[in-house]
Amino acid sequence: MALKPHCIFQRGTGPIVAAAIHNGHQTRKSVEQRLAIDEKQQLREEDPITGEWTQIAKTQIVGLRSRFEVDLNRPRDKAVYETPADAWGLEVWDTPPDQSLIDASLREYDLFYAEVKELLEEMLEEYPRVVVYDLHTYNQRRQGPDGPVANPATNPEVNIGTGTMDRQFWSPVVERLMRELRSYDFHGRQLDVRENVKFQGGYFCEWIHKTFPQQVCAIAIEFKKFFMDEWEGEPDPDQVECIYQALEATIPGVREALEKM
Repeated sequence: MALKPHCIFQRGTGPIVAAAIHNGHQTRKSVEQRLAIDEKQQLREEDPITGEWTQIAKTQIVGLRSRFEVDLNRPRDKAVYETPADAWGLEVWDTPPDQSLIDASLREYDLFYAEVKELLEEMLEEYPRVVVYDLHTYNQRRQGPDGPVANPATNPEVNIGTGTMDRQFWSPVVERLMRELRSYDFHGRQLDVRENVKFQGGYFCEWIHKTFPQQVCAIAIEFKKFFMDEWEGEPDPDQVECIYQALEATIPGVREALEKM
């Protein structure tokens, strides 16, 4: 039986890519049989809504495999969680992964990065520069469903991670994105959008900036899970749709800033 694809690559027009590399929930049977975490725990650490949000762009990268199989946002030697320390203290495995399981997961990892490289090289033949929206979500109730929400002072609704790029070079694009997000009418209010407060951007962005330093700008965009019940995995459809529209509204301005560079 053929393996299901690990990722969807959808090539369209325009210099913008939307990526949801933590969207996936599937695991290979050999992984599933050894996982100790339950499905709710697994979903809580994944980003299941982000795949929908990638539709803001004509070109999309959507992960289908769970980060508990292979984490595409970590360096290769850390991409398979082997101990609880690798996964926020969670007991991921009934029995620790053996080398053959790790190797199979790393083959997916290598294939993913080879395909991303091919996609971006193709796009750069058509456009002088490209922007990647690296879409993620993060939890705000780590102490349980009835526990306190994370301190808003250090947990913005939208964290823009730019720590892996040449920030000065890409300033016009980053500043425009943040300005557009902040000014969007989000159910009669403005979103709390801040830069590098909670996250600086992960390995996916780092790899893109090392591989295409002044050609591709990868911006890590992390939405706090104010739009859902993270413990039950229940999203609020109105909030999810409004986030989609807010992201979509940034595209014309970001394209304009990109074209002026």
